[in-house]
Amino acid sequence: MTVEMIFVGTELLLGNIVNTNGQFLSEQCAAMGLPVYYQTVVGDNEERLSAVISSAFSRSDLIILCGGLGPTEDDLTKEVCARTMGIELAENAEVRAELDAFMSRLKMTVTENNYKQAMAPRGAVYADWKRDGAKNGGEGGNDGNGPADPEADHCFLLRNPNGTAPGLVMERKGKTAVLLPGPPGEMKPMFLEQVKPYLVKKSGQVFLSAVVKICGVGESAAETRVLDLVDSQTNPTIATYAKTGEVHIRVTASGKTKEDAQKLIKPCVKELKKRFGDDVYTAKPEVSLEMAVVKLLNKYDLTMTTAESCTGGMVAARLVSVPGVSDVFSEGFVTYSNKAKRKFLDVSKTTLKKYTAVSAEAAKEMAIGGVFANDSDMCVSVTGLAGPDGATPEVPLGRVYIGCCLKGKTVVKEYNFTGNREKIRELAASAALDLARRCILEQCKGK
Repeated sequence: MTVEMIFVGTELLLGNIVNTNGQFLSEQCAAMGLPVYYQTVVGDNEERLSAVISSAFSRSDLIILCGGLGPTEDDLTKEVCARTMGIELAENAEVRAELDAFMSRLKMTVTENNYKQAMAPRGAVYADWKRDGAKNGGEGGNDGNGPADPEADHCFLLRNPNGTAPGLVMERKGKTAVLLPGPPGEMKPMFLEQVKPYLVKKSGQVFLSAVVKICGVGESAAETRVLDLVDSQTNPTIATYAKTGEVHIRVTASGKTKEDAQKLIKPCVKELKKRFGDDVYTAKPEVSLEMAVVKLLNKYDLTMTTAESCTGGMVAARLVSVPGVSDVFSEGFVTYSNKAKRKFLDVSKTTLKKYTAVSAEAAKEMAIGGVFANDSDMCVSVTGLAGPDGATPEVPLGRVYIGCCLKGKTVVKEYNFTGNREKIRELAASAALDLARRCILEQCKGK
């Protein structure tokens, strides 16, 4: 089953909002092993939207349309898609009643254009699929496994407890359109709770994914180390993705049952862990780098402090985003000026004058000073030149020194990042967390 995505909204074309829905839906489809060959962004224009839908159906089995389900005149997705597929719309009494109830709870007046959202394919009913793919309700000749007659029409409404516009699934002549609202807060839960299990059942396969997340290895180098696996396997499939300061290797397998898919994934993940060793910080999609660091701190009963200059608290911010971090995170110092480095971290005035703040020596003293300032077990320090100004032949833009002092042993590493100011700072924060992780593993592993 080939999937295509269409994102509707002139605001997307103008750059007024970022299409985060595209990233989310693409990742979800990839995790289910559903190939997506095309994505299109189209404005709120009836003629162009109709052409894009027709083109998508000429090469794909299923299209996901996102946006344009609202009450205003420029919300055209449902009407244009239904007309293109030859499906008649009529006001749905249940949707209208739910719309009235929703607006009443918010103490808002229903205007006439709101009832535009109550238009639905004639005879369509709400069909709710559980996460495991089993169907709770709904009629129309479809039990959730796809229509017995691929030429028949099957249309279902998707509940939207977070907004006023219901989603839609429209099946006709072997083609399927899934219509989702544009706001991420409405689209994501609707997809996860209702569309995802529908797609799993429709494909007739169970898809499972694992993500092996690594640090300290670039995407090209990571791909080279797994190229033989990529070239030789079709199930599971292996793909590398570059993230900020990380590389994720997604392993996706399909099978008749969840257990079948797990059996295919397990040896592949084991092989990846063997090849990358301590470069791997997790094989769980939901675990972030900062979560992995906090887990290690808890495991070895360590407390941590941060001492940051160019990152301005980004390392500390990522750590405190992890629930329960208060048990292991002591304090974060943002010592941007030389004066602050001397005052709070006891960095030597001589060191700053002789080597400058962007130096291995300064990073070392910042890390040591952070430990003593808070009586913690370890401290990670960051100092560097994020730009855009200040570069010299000796200290180029993107030069960053990161130090880690753990129980009396201090390590300092030099990094040379590329990109704009924000990118350099993000890369430095990721590198700092990774260095902390590696230092803990090196000194505490096996204890």
